[in-house]
Amino acid sequence: MLQRIVKPVLLLVLVVLSTHTYATEGMWLPQLLSGLNEKEMKGMGMKISASDIYNINKGSLKDAIVSFGGFCTAEVISEQGLLLTNHHCGYDAIQKHSSLQNNFLENGFWAKTAVEELPNPGLFATFIVRIDDVTKAALQDVKPGMSERERQSAIDKRLNEIRQNARKESWQETLVKPFYEGNQYFLFVTETYRDVRLVGAPPSSIGKFGSDTDNWVWPRHTGDFSMFRIYAGKDGRPAPYSKDNVPLKPKYALSISLKGVKQNDFTMVMGFPGRTTEYLPSEGVKQTVEVLDAAKVEMRDAALKIMDGYMRKDAQIKIQYAAKFAGTANYWKKWKGEMLGVKQTNGIGRKLQYEATYRQLLETNPAWKQQYAGVLDSLNGYYQQIQPYAQTRDYFSELTKNVELFDVGDRLINFLNNVHERGEAQYETMRQQFLESMQPFYQNYNATVDHDVAVSLLALYAKGVPAQYAGTEFTQIWQENNKDSRLLADKLYATSGLTSMDKLKAFVQQPYNTVVAQMWTDPAARLVMAMRKGYVDNVSRPLADLQSNINNLQRTYMQAQMEVMRSKKTFYPDANSTLRVTYGKVDGYNPRDAIHYDFYTYLDGVMEKYIPGDYEFDVPARLIELYKKKDYGRYGVNGKMPVCFIASNHTTGGNSGSPALDASGHLIGLNFDRTWEGTMSDINYDPSICRNIMVDIRYVLFIIDKYAGCTRLIDEMKLL
Repeated sequence: MLQRIVKPVLLLVLVVLSTHTYATEGMWLPQLLSGLNEKEMKGMGMKISASDIYNINKGSLKDAIVSFGGFCTAEVISEQGLLLTNHHCGYDAIQKHSSLQNNFLENGFWAKTAVEELPNPGLFATFIVRIDDVTKAALQDVKPGMSERERQSAIDKRLNEIRQNARKESWQETLVKPFYEGNQYFLFVTETYRDVRLVGAPPSSIGKFGSDTDNWVWPRHTGDFSMFRIYAGKDGRPAPYSKDNVPLKPKYALSISLKGVKQNDFTMVMGFPGRTTEYLPSEGVKQTVEVLDAAKVEMRDAALKIMDGYMRKDAQIKIQYAAKFAGTANYWKKWKGEMLGVKQTNGIGRKLQYEATYRQLLETNPAWKQQYAGVLDSLNGYYQQIQPYAQTRDYFSELTKNVELFDVGDRLINFLNNVHERGEAQYETMRQQFLESMQPFYQNYNATVDHDVAVSLLALYAKGVPAQYAGTEFTQIWQENNKDSRLLADKLYATSGLTSMDKLKAFVQQPYNTVVAQMWTDPAARLVMAMRKGYVDNVSRPLADLQSNINNLQRTYMQAQMEVMRSKKTFYPDANSTLRVTYGKVDGYNPRDAIHYDFYTYLDGVMEKYIPGDYEFDVPARLIELYKKKDYGRYGVNGKMPVCFIASNHTTGGNSGSPALDASGHLIGLNFDRTWEGTMSDINYDPSICRNIMVDIRYVLFIIDKYAGCTRLIDEMKLL
């Protein structure tokens, strides 16, 4: 393994001022905008300054943006702590408050008074108070030749000191995150409020209109929003839920523009994007789309086809499997779009061209050659080595996720391992907890459907995973059943004690040692243990070693790129769930030959898609009535009601609920998705087809005001 001296790049990113990066590409740290992006942003039409976006001395845009539950973004839109986020971000909270008598998912929910706003235990909203560069302190003990484990141990020790010594108030918290593959570290001082109450949500027929069919697709017609409110103690500080808590008086609340947008208007999105890998070498990109995505799509294709067939024939199965189907289809569709987008934009070819330029520039500087020679080639070489292990990992993961019987076996093994660790005396208590946790699973389980999924996926697994990685135990079981997935599945589902709640209960009611012994005689449990053992022995260990080498070289290659390519590109760090700013322009795109998509959709399109009674495309009677009367109030334009629009902002998961802002920093929309062809932006951003999808804020206000009649919420917002 190549060992490289990793020197701190404290100021490197600040001196990279010339840029040939696509003007709309990047997820930028807000505290660095003044040095990196402000000039370009103003050139694209921005009317505010970088200090209006991030400022620690006065209220700024960053003070209106929160991490919502750690999985989405939300924004403060009133001086009374009112939050706006996506319907799908608030879905779990809405669901937990729903019942047959008050089905808020189906009918929507609107708190007519503050007293009716509903608490949500476990839900939180986190503000960013300050971001500090702590790279020098974090890396001060890193020495040449350290292993990855030694390096990380040295860094972790320093990070603990940094967090403990950070300047903050008693109610504030800190975290430190790595950036640029661990070449830089930033400290975040945060404030987290844990009394977040549900205020309003449209029915799913608005908030989830189009559901799975329209997911990742443009044109879109979804009113994907919900509303919450942050409550604080009477001193304005974070406090646990109490009836005595009061609405938060925020440092900053977004103003809302009713002007809408037009072609080429500047837009900006702020939020907490989850994860991207923009700086993979060419072999990493090639492996992702040609091998790993392909394997996962193949497995989910088969599972979805079987579920869909049963759901169309049986109403009960349709209910049981609706959420599973949606969950399985979500990333299946994303991966397909990623494969399509990279191919369509010649993403691998562009990456190879980039690497050729990098190599040419590297040769022009003796110091660079001495420090970075061979890094890129070695990194690409390790990606070639890791490919069979990574592919097996994804086959294994998809098999155990999508065959629910194997998921049961996995949970049972983990339960027994936990008993072993804590002692057999805990078996009775832990058994009861385990059975209670399994009850909801079996309520939505159908062994017949799962049997057929197993038949298809076992065959694909055996075909896609060589015996040397599957392991001797799995190979033996496979051979015992004549390498016939149907024969194996028939045996599993006919004789296993894991195919129903009653059977599982009877199985674990036996003494602990008996259950452990009989795991080897139950065919499903035996198969799961065989697959796990094969994976641990033959895949996870070498995979971890190779990944350690890749991490080391990826960090060095990141540093090399930032030095060697600084005249060609401005570098932004990959997403890691920290606050970022991305900016672009309103624009349509051409997904395929002879096809052009405009950048706006209207309520007319909702009615064109309307299918009475359909779970994806039904429309509430009240909305139909408003449409027929063209009763849009101040939110319509020339007799039409805008619904959604797209722009070239660089977003990813975690940006759900992020505010879309105009050139003056006013709220104009709510980010909720990306276009299908542009889902590859996580590894291969291309401005020609990468678009984020936003709900027009006027549609949000129209639903709150004209549809729901909840004018008290409108009254507390600042509308321009």
